[in-house]
Amino acid sequence: MTSSNLESSVVDDPREVATALVALLKRTQNRLILAESCTCGAAAAAIGSIPGASQVFCGSAVTYRETTKQAWLGITAADLKQHTAESQAITNAMATSVLERTPDATIAAAITGHLGPDAPPEVDGIVFVAVQQRGKSVRSSRHQLSVRSRQARQLEATTQLLRAIQSSLVDGEI
Repeated sequence: MTSSNLESSVVDDPREVATALVALLKRTQNRLILAESCTCGAAAAAIGSIPGASQVFCGSAVTYRETTKQAWLGITAADLKQHTAESQAITNAMATSVLERTPDATIAAAITGHLGPDAPPEVDGIVFVAVQQRGKSVRSSRHQLSVRSRQARQLEATTQLLRAIQSSLVDGEI
Protein backbone atom coordinates (compact mmCIF):
# COMPACT_ATOMS: atom_id res chain seq x y z
CA MET A 1 0.00 0.00 0.00
CA THR A 2 1.38 3.41 -0.90
CA SER A 3 1.64 6.29 1.56
CA SER A 4 -1.37 8.04 -0.01
CA ASN A 5 -3.46 4.84 0.23
CA LEU A 6 -2.58 4.55 3.91
CA GLU A 7 -3.52 8.18 4.48
CA SER A 8 -6.85 7.96 2.70
CA SER A 9 -7.79 4.88 4.73
CA VAL A 10 -7.40 7.00 7.90
CA VAL A 11 -9.89 9.62 6.66
CA ASP A 12 -13.62 8.92 6.80
CA ASP A 13 -15.37 8.64 3.45
CA PRO A 14 -17.23 11.94 2.94
CA ARG A 15 -20.05 10.07 1.17
CA GLU A 16 -20.81 8.14 4.36
CA VAL A 17 -20.95 11.37 6.37
CA ALA A 18 -23.05 12.96 3.60
CA THR A 19 -25.57 10.10 3.80
CA ALA A 20 -26.18 10.82 7.47
CA LEU A 21 -26.24 14.58 6.82
CA VAL A 22 -28.87 14.32 4.08
CA ALA A 23 -31.07 12.22 6.41
CA LEU A 24 -30.61 14.81 9.17
CA LEU A 25 -31.43 17.70 6.82
CA LYS A 26 -34.62 15.89 5.79
CA ARG A 27 -35.59 15.13 9.38
CA THR A 28 -35.03 18.72 10.50
CA GLN A 29 -36.60 20.16 7.33
CA ASN A 30 -33.53 22.23 6.48
CA ARG A 31 -32.09 23.15 3.09
CA LEU A 32 -28.34 23.57 2.72
CA ILE A 33 -26.17 25.87 0.60
CA LEU A 34 -22.36 25.72 0.57
CA ALA A 35 -19.47 28.04 -0.24
CA GLU A 36 -16.38 25.90 -0.82
CA SER A 37 -12.82 26.99 -1.43
CA CYS A 38 -10.15 24.42 -0.57
CA THR A 39 -12.52 21.47 -1.01
CA CYS A 40 -13.25 22.59 -4.58
CA GLY A 41 -16.80 21.23 -4.61
CA ALA A 42 -15.99 17.89 -2.97
CA ALA A 43 -18.65 18.43 -0.30
CA ALA A 44 -21.25 19.18 -2.97
CA ALA A 45 -20.20 16.07 -4.88
CA ALA A 46 -20.50 13.91 -1.75
CA ILE A 47 -23.96 15.28 -0.94
CA GLY A 48 -25.08 15.09 -4.56
CA SER A 49 -24.17 11.40 -4.69
CA ILE A 50 -26.91 10.62 -2.14
CA PRO A 51 -30.34 9.72 -3.54
CA GLY A 52 -32.91 12.32 -2.55
CA ALA A 53 -30.34 15.04 -1.83
CA SER A 54 -32.16 17.41 -4.16
CA GLN A 55 -34.89 17.72 -1.52
CA VAL A 56 -32.48 19.37 0.92
CA PHE A 57 -29.45 20.59 -1.05
CA CYS A 58 -29.55 23.96 -2.84
CA GLY A 59 -26.02 23.84 -4.29
CA SER A 60 -22.48 25.06 -3.78
CA ALA A 61 -20.52 28.13 -4.81
CA VAL A 62 -16.97 26.94 -5.44
CA THR A 63 -15.06 30.16 -4.87
CA TYR A 64 -11.47 29.02 -5.13
CA ARG A 65 -9.93 32.33 -6.21
CA GLU A 66 -10.13 35.65 -4.37
CA THR A 67 -11.71 37.37 -7.37
CA THR A 68 -14.46 34.76 -7.41
CA LYS A 69 -15.09 35.26 -3.70
CA GLN A 70 -15.48 38.97 -4.47
CA ALA A 71 -17.70 38.57 -7.54
CA TRP A 72 -19.96 35.77 -6.33
CA LEU A 73 -20.10 36.39 -2.59
CA GLY A 74 -19.36 40.10 -2.24
CA ILE A 75 -16.26 39.57 -0.12
CA THR A 76 -14.38 42.85 -0.23
CA ALA A 77 -10.79 43.31 -1.37
CA ALA A 78 -10.14 45.17 1.88
CA ASP A 79 -11.33 42.20 3.96
CA LEU A 80 -9.24 39.80 1.90
CA LYS A 81 -6.18 42.00 2.36
CA GLN A 82 -6.79 42.42 6.10
CA HIS A 83 -7.60 38.77 6.93
CA THR A 84 -6.35 36.73 3.90
CA ALA A 85 -8.58 34.42 1.90
CA GLU A 86 -7.67 31.51 4.18
CA SER A 87 -8.94 32.88 7.49
CA GLN A 88 -11.83 32.40 9.87
CA ALA A 89 -13.14 35.92 9.18
CA ILE A 90 -13.40 35.29 5.43
CA THR A 91 -14.91 31.83 5.96
CA ASN A 92 -17.57 33.35 8.23
CA ALA A 93 -18.31 36.03 5.63
CA MET A 94 -18.59 33.37 2.92
CA ALA A 95 -21.19 31.40 4.90
CA THR A 96 -23.20 34.50 5.76
CA SER A 97 -23.11 35.81 2.20
CA VAL A 98 -24.05 32.58 0.45
CA LEU A 99 -27.01 32.17 2.83
CA GLU A 100 -28.15 35.75 2.15
CA ARG A 101 -27.94 35.07 -1.61
CA THR A 102 -29.94 31.81 -1.43
CA PRO A 103 -33.47 32.51 -0.15
CA ASP A 104 -34.47 28.82 -0.32
CA ALA A 105 -31.68 27.73 2.06
CA THR A 106 -32.06 27.61 5.83
CA ILE A 107 -28.43 26.75 6.62
CA ALA A 108 -25.12 27.57 4.96
CA ALA A 109 -21.60 26.33 5.46
CA ALA A 110 -18.24 27.50 4.14
CA ILE A 111 -14.67 26.27 4.16
CA THR A 112 -11.26 27.75 3.32
CA GLY A 113 -7.74 26.71 4.17
CA HIS A 114 -4.26 25.69 3.13
CA LEU A 115 -3.95 22.16 1.80
CA GLY A 116 -0.36 22.51 0.60
CA PRO A 117 2.13 21.48 -0.53
CA ASP A 118 3.38 25.07 -0.86
CA ALA A 119 1.61 26.60 2.13
CA PRO A 120 3.64 28.54 4.69
CA PRO A 121 4.57 26.10 7.50
CA GLU A 122 2.57 27.97 10.15
CA VAL A 123 -0.71 27.48 8.21
CA ASP A 124 0.02 24.25 6.36
CA GLY A 125 -2.92 21.86 6.71
CA ILE A 126 -5.17 24.30 8.56
CA VAL A 127 -8.78 24.76 7.45
CA PHE A 128 -11.49 27.09 8.67
CA VAL A 129 -15.18 26.13 8.74
CA ALA A 130 -18.25 28.30 9.30
CA VAL A 131 -21.88 27.23 9.63
CA GLN A 132 -24.67 29.80 9.56
CA GLN A 133 -28.31 28.99 10.27
CA ARG A 134 -30.91 31.62 9.49
CA GLY A 135 -31.48 33.81 12.52
CA LYS A 136 -28.52 32.40 14.46
CA SER A 137 -24.90 33.36 14.99
CA VAL A 138 -22.16 31.91 12.81
CA ARG A 139 -20.49 28.84 14.31
CA SER A 140 -16.77 28.85 13.55
CA SER A 141 -14.11 26.21 13.84
CA ARG A 142 -10.46 25.73 12.95
CA HIS A 143 -9.01 22.30 12.14
CA GLN A 144 -5.46 21.05 11.78
CA LEU A 145 -5.66 18.26 9.22
CA SER A 146 -3.99 15.04 10.28
CA VAL A 147 -2.94 13.72 6.86
CA ARG A 148 -0.17 15.05 4.59
CA SER A 149 -1.05 14.54 0.93
CA ARG A 150 -3.19 17.12 -0.82
CA GLN A 151 -5.83 14.62 -1.93
CA ALA A 152 -6.15 13.09 1.52
CA ARG A 153 -6.33 16.57 3.05
CA GLN A 154 -9.13 17.51 0.68
CA LEU A 155 -11.09 14.44 1.78
CA GLU A 156 -10.44 15.17 5.45
CA ALA A 157 -11.43 18.84 5.03
CA THR A 158 -14.63 17.77 3.27
CA THR A 159 -15.46 15.43 6.12
CA GLN A 160 -14.74 18.20 8.67
CA LEU A 161 -17.15 20.51 6.83
CA LEU A 162 -19.94 17.92 6.66
CA ARG A 163 -19.50 17.01 10.34
CA ALA A 164 -19.64 20.69 11.35
CA ILE A 165 -22.99 21.03 9.57
CA GLN A 166 -24.28 17.92 11.33
CA SER A 167 -23.14 19.23 14.69
CA SER A 168 -24.83 22.57 14.13
CA LEU A 169 -28.11 20.88 13.23
CA VAL A 170 -27.98 18.44 16.14
CA ASP A 171 -27.23 21.23 18.60
CA GLY A 172 -30.14 23.20 17.12
CA GLU A 173 -32.54 20.31 17.80
CA ILE A 174 -32.01 20.39 21.55
